[in-house]
Amino acid sequence: MTIYDLTEFLRLSSALNYNLSAASMNRYNVLRFILGGKSLHSDRHKDKEHKAIVMDALNYLFSAYSHKRRRLGPMAVLHPLRASAVYAKAPRYLNIVDILSALLHDILEDIRPLDFENHEWEKLESMLYELLGKLDQDDEWRLMERLQALTRFESETYYQYIGRLLDRAKNIPELIQIKLADRLDNTLDMRIDIADPIEGIDFFENLFQILFVENFKGFDPESDHPPSATLNGAKRLYQLFKNAVLLSMIRQKDTPPRDNSSQLFFKAVSSASLKEAQRTFMHILGYHHTDLEKARVLLLDAMEYCYKGRIDAITKVTEGQTLDGLFTTYFGPVHSKTRNEKLALLYDNKPLMLEASVAFIVIFLSFLNDPEFYVKGITTEGISPH
Repeated sequence: MTIYDLTEFLRLSSALNYNLSAASMNRYNVLRFILGGKSLHSDRHKDKEHKAIVMDALNYLFSAYSHKRRRLGPMAVLHPLRASAVYAKAPRYLNIVDILSALLHDILEDIRPLDFENHEWEKLESMLYELLGKLDQDDEWRLMERLQALTRFESETYYQYIGRLLDRAKNIPELIQIKLADRLDNTLDMRIDIADPIEGIDFFENLFQILFVENFKGFDPESDHPPSATLNGAKRLYQLFKNAVLLSMIRQKDTPPRDNSSQLFFKAVSSASLKEAQRTFMHILGYHHTDLEKARVLLLDAMEYCYKGRIDAITKVTEGQTLDGLFTTYFGPVHSKTRNEKLALLYDNKPLMLEASVAFIVIFLSFLNDPEFYVKGITTEGISPH
């Protein structure tokens, strides 16, 4: 499985959902999906013991997330299961602390007592304490250390959270891998589709035809416009912005991903983000901005902007440059209410969304092309024009 392929992601989601929906849910099948045949210990007896503990963790997750749904409607428990399955594909050897860290990475944020009746919460706490009690003391301490590092606290901005996480990753490099696996799942989990909407479509051929072929008839999608979704194109672009922030901060820290697993996840998040930007571009071109002459003008404007290196840094709003101030205006507000208002304005501005898609395509290609690339002006303090 190519871990950034949307169609393969949808198949994984379907397989997990099928098992979770069974009348008698088989935790062992779910465990097999996650581990992919890998062991958790070189000693066979210990391996069996550790897998039994992981199945207890699965039981806890199924109970803890039973009332919760993802933004688009699927069961919320699918996210930690998929993120763990993706994480498990990269390391040559797995251990119980790292797989539990991946499975439980969101529980300190997501699982709150106010979401449950008192007796439900008491049962969940009992399950968690019993689970932790089965670990060696050192493993329990290491697990809690990782979960604290992976949790964004209410007092933190996203930038401060990532900065703190990366500081901890100097001594625990697995944190970067788990966070990248988390972002990869969030990036792929933005559409309810049967298959990738641009599967079989050559994005760069369409781009070439718009720019150079005079008798090109334009991109004609095979299906009607999909129904409105909770996560629209502007909100998807915001998720790509969060990926650009994470990747940029990783590149600036003293501990860039040098090991094979971290590099694989870094490239996977870049590639998945690149593909999602292409999907947004093709969607707008096929359904909203079908005038090829106007699209060509926008593309040439975006090309000149990007080729001058303007997209390599946070910029402020200026006259005559459409993409100037894109990040600070629409993605930068820290308060969600203000940011959602700005994203609604971006959603109504399809020409700017088309150019923004191009900008993100260039950014993620730059991450893939240049091991030193990052977007300047992104720090633990936030974003500011560079």
